[in-house]
Amino acid sequence: MITAKAFAGKRYAVLGLARSGLATVQALAASGAHVVAWDMNAAARERVTRIDGVIVHDPLQLALDGAAGLIVSPGVPLNAHPLVDHARAAQVPVIGDIELFAQARTELPPHRVVGITGTNGKSTTTALIHHILKTAGVPTLMGGNIGLPILEQPPLPAGGVYVLELSSYQLDLTQSLDCDVAVLLNVTPDHLDRYDGFEAYAASKARLFAMQSPQHDAIIGIGDAPSAQIARGLSARGEHLTKIAPGVCMDQSRWPALQGPHNAQNALAAIAAVKALGVSEADIDRGLASFTGLPHRMETVAVRDGVTFVDDSKATNPESTAPALGAFGRIHWIVGGKRKGDDLDACAPYFDRVAAAYTIGEAGPLFADLLADRIPSVTQSGDLATAVAQAAVAARPGDTVLLSPACASFDQFRDYEERGAAFRAAVEALA
Repeated sequence: MITAKAFAGKRYAVLGLARSGLATVQALAASGAHVVAWDMNAAARERVTRIDGVIVHDPLQLALDGAAGLIVSPGVPLNAHPLVDHARAAQVPVIGDIELFAQARTELPPHRVVGITGTNGKSTTTALIHHILKTAGVPTLMGGNIGLPILEQPPLPAGGVYVLELSSYQLDLTQSLDCDVAVLLNVTPDHLDRYDGFEAYAASKARLFAMQSPQHDAIIGIGDAPSAQIARGLSARGEHLTKIAPGVCMDQSRWPALQGPHNAQNALAAIAAVKALGVSEADIDRGLASFTGLPHRMETVAVRDGVTFVDDSKATNPESTAPALGAFGRIHWIVGGKRKGDDLDACAPYFDRVAAAYTIGEAGPLFADLLADRIPSVTQSGDLATAVAQAAVAARPGDTVLLSPACASFDQFRDYEERGAAFRAAVEALA
């Protein structure tokens, strides 16, 4: 794991003991810090009780004065949790595990960091950059929002590159991460329940560059107005600023896992990032061609009787679903879940490709009404297994049954991964 002498002897409180929180507690304790850990889940608390230097106690009931930091998991709402106010009243920094990594960097072997953020596409771009670097023989690891806590991983040798997927929540909890290469893919409405409007959400994304030294490289997709505005604010960087314009025509035929216009943009951003790190054109080409993609992101799970079944469960908002609709011909679209807005307008340019829609979850009735007059057939399926069965009956050879929900999963599933696994199971259960 990644530890630092700088943490030794200091007091920290850790709120949230899922994977990143658990890794944080372990890294701080191994560094010689004094840790108070808490989670509302008793099983999560039990996991840290036997770690030396860790006390399990609700920090809200403790005086935090003099603590070096309150480390909260990204899922903790900073705008609503009472412990956040408690820490700020005691003038204790509220930070996350990415900030601890940033503070530990001076004790690590010489390395570089790539940080990737954006509303959509950041997991694919993170994995692609990591893969190209591995293909080129560069020591590298992934961490952050992609589901791999950075602190639980062993430090890279000299010359290594840490590739970090960074959500807006993680950026809100980070103060000093100076990325050698910083990537912003796009900014579209999302997570607005955690922010005081869309402008505040966009400002959260822009913090990636505010923390960055101006001589380091910034790469920004300018296909939306907020991202373009952020890019204009960095125009003084000159050659250290790369803008990725939308609609660039590319030959993606040799990149089987990178189909569709959105993946063209992801690939361009990844190419720019690894070029900034000195990777050769030959290694970049080999990496793009051999990339296999990520689970639940336009992943083909089966082809049955000429019908292709595609899991795009990671598409949790309409803006991320739209490119998936644009990537296929005749689609049976499974859509719905816990909605993040009241419309599907971002998907409208591709409604002509949808032969039928099957709505599920909390958003099912609303989406059925929205789509009723816009596509040929709409069925309120209610749940995912029913939708898969209905779509399989209606689909004909050459069609695609696409789970691209445009919604979060939390109404019926633990997360998008469980939803994707349920889709695969439903397809495998077809007679």
